[in-house]
Amino acid sequence: MRLFGSSGIRGITNVDVTPELALNVAKAVGKGCSCAVIARDPRVAGMMIEEAFAAGLMSAGCDVTRLGMLPTPTLAYAARNYSLGVMITASHNTAEYVGMKLWNPDGMAFDSRQQEGIEEAVASSKYLLAKWDGIGDINIYGNAVEDHIKAIMKHSGELQGLRVVVDCGNGAASVITPFLLRRLGCRVLALNSNPDGHFRARNPEPKEENLGLLMQTVKDWGADLGIAHDGDADRMMAVDDKGRFVGGDQLLAIFAAHEEADSIVVPVDTSMIVDDALPDTRIIRSRVGDVYVAEAMKKEGAAFGGEPSGSWIFPRISFCPDGIYAAVRLIEIVGTRKLSEMVDELPVYQTRRIGIACPDQQKEGAMAEIAVELSSLGEVSTIDGIRVATGNGWVLVRPSGTEPKIRVTAEARLGVDELFIKTCRTVESAIGSS
Repeated sequence: MRLFGSSGIRGITNVDVTPELALNVAKAVGKGCSCAVIARDPRVAGMMIEEAFAAGLMSAGCDVTRLGMLPTPTLAYAARNYSLGVMITASHNTAEYVGMKLWNPDGMAFDSRQQEGIEEAVASSKYLLAKWDGIGDINIYGNAVEDHIKAIMKHSGELQGLRVVVDCGNGAASVITPFLLRRLGCRVLALNSNPDGHFRARNPEPKEENLGLLMQTVKDWGADLGIAHDGDADRMMAVDDKGRFVGGDQLLAIFAAHEEADSIVVPVDTSMIVDDALPDTRIIRSRVGDVYVAEAMKKEGAAFGGEPSGSWIFPRISFCPDGIYAAVRLIEIVGTRKLSEMVDELPVYQTRRIGIACPDQQKEGAMAEIAVELSSLGEVSTIDGIRVATGNGWVLVRPSGTEPKIRVTAEARLGVDELFIKTCRTVESAIGSS
C-alpha cells in the first residue's frame, strides 16, 4: 500500500485523507518516538487531522507539543528539539486537500526507508500501544515563530529601505514573513496576509497565473521586488522590479550563483538555464520532491539545492525548504543589484509544461508504454520518470506524486513545440490504452 507521494501523504479531505488514516499513521510512527512537535497550516481540515494525529502519537506513548497554525519551515526548525516533527498541510494544493508530512530533527522530511516502514505498519495494522499509565502528555508552545525569526536574522544582514510586496496567499506565511521583513528594515506592503483555510484570495500555488495582483502592485508601488508564498510557506516565488514573474529555473540560477557553491542539487525537471549559467558548478540531479533533493544534498555535501516549483533548501537553517528564509536571501541579493538585470542576463530557452489527467491506478501501465515509445528520441534517464535528452534539448515524463496526473516537461533551444506535442500525444494515447 503506497501512502507517501513525493511530498508526504496528501489527498482530498475525508476521501483520501481521513482522521482514521491520521490516527493509524501516528500510531505507526509514534512507537519509536519519545517526543514530537506538531503544527498545521490554515486549511479547513487542519485542526481535525491534527487532533487525530496527536491522539495517535499519545496512544503510542509519545509526548506531543502543539505549536498551532504556522509555516512548514517553522515547524521543521522547531523539530530540532524533538524526535519527530509533524506538519498537517497540503502545501500548494487547493482547499479541499489536506495532508501529513513528517520531519527528522535536522529538518529533512522522512526518507524512503522511513516512509516504507510506516506504510508496512499501517498495511498490517500492527501497532505497539502504550499501557494506560504510559500514554504521552500534551503541551503547547507559543514561541516557535519567534525562534524561527531569530534563526533567520542570525544568518541575514540589514535590508534597510528596500520596498517589498509580500503576497501570503491567505496562508501560514501571514504570521511571519511581513513581520520578519519589517524587523530587517524593509518597507513592506502585505497582500492576502489574513490566514483563510478556503484560500479565497487566490489559488495557493504561487504560479504566474495566480499572481496578477502581486505583479500589478509591484509596478504601481515601485517596489524592488515581490514575494509570493504557497499555503504553508515552504515555497517562495518572486516578481522583479518591472512586475514580471521570475521563473523557478531563473531563481535557481540566481540563488546558486550567489551561494558560490561548488555543487548544487536540482531535480530532473530543471532547465538547462542552470547548467549554462553555472559552468563551473557541479550540477547534481535528483528525483522530483524536496525530500529527494535534501537526500542528495546530504549524500553529496552540497551547500544549496532547490526545485523550479519554488522550494529552496539552505542547510545552514535546515534541510526543509524554507520559503521565508529564501525571501530574505533573495532580498539580500536584490540589495546589491536589480532583480530584473540579473534575470535579463540569463539565457532564455523554450519550455513547455503540462499536467495530463491520469488516475493513479493507470500510471504504472501508461508509463511502461510511454517508455517504449520515447526510447527512440535520444539518451534515456530513469532517475525519476522518463527523461530523454535530445541534441537540442530534453523531455521529461513522470507521474505526479501528489495529484492524479502525468506531468510532461519539454525544453529546447529551438523548436520545442514539435517535441512537446509529440510527447503529449504519446502520453494521452498511453493513458487511453492502459
